Amino acid sequence: MKTVALALAVSVAGVAAGSAVGGTSPMTKVISNETTLTRWAYPNEAGIVYASPDPAAHRMARLHPYTEDGRPEIYLALRLRTDAGGESWVQVRLPMRPNGLLGWVRRDELGPLHTVVTQLRVNRGTLRATLYRRGRAIWSSRIGVGKRGTSTPAGRFYVREKLTKYASPFYGPIAFGTSAYSHLSEWPRGGVVGIHGTSEPELIPGRVSHGCIRVPNGAIRRLARLMPLGTPVLIR
Repeated sequence: MKTVALALAVSVAGVAAGSAVGGTSPMTKVISNETTLTRWAYPNEAGIVYASPDPAAHRMARLHPYTEDGRPEIYLALRLRTDAGGESWVQVRLPMRPNGLLGWVRRDELGPLHTVVTQLRVNRGTLRATLYRRGRAIWSSRIGVGKRGTSTPAGRFYVREKLTKYASPFYGPIAFGTSAYSHLSEWPRGGVVGIHGTSEPELIPGRVSHGCIRVPNGAIRRLARLMPLGTPVLIR
């Protein structure tokens, strides 16, 4: 992963979704397509998340520095907007309930933008996950997903953290924490949907979990070498 300057992030050809007139009109640019080019950042501080790029807008939440597992939190950046007064805002995906929330934060409340070119697609119908790099499949595996009543949530999410040490072999050698949340909020640490290995490989493929995505241990090790933090996750 590489850190990119904001000037580079907003000058990529074809990302403009608006235009400025005389330098005073608001301008919005798409900076992530969540397929072949995605940007993310660590928060600089516990800044306020607004429903729109306006300090008078509804306050939705605050940025937080750590995940539920105590790892540095990251935010996937979707759009950059410069308002009529020259202040820059970033639209981000929010790792919180309910799933799928978007919000706006001031640009200076996020650190440098990092770039990934990968995307993980999870198909709950075929019980298969596939990792793409620049649109080309580079990894695929059969998986286990949520069972009836605790189904794996559908939507657009992203990889927030990678964990490698556990007290139990249940999660296998590696787990990725995502921005998706299970239906079971009483789960430890709030019910974050993980992508992890397993101590029960005989149950894969299947609908066997409380919402997490189970992957055979050999396959999750390979995935860990290929999938960086900030990778978008599309669950269908």
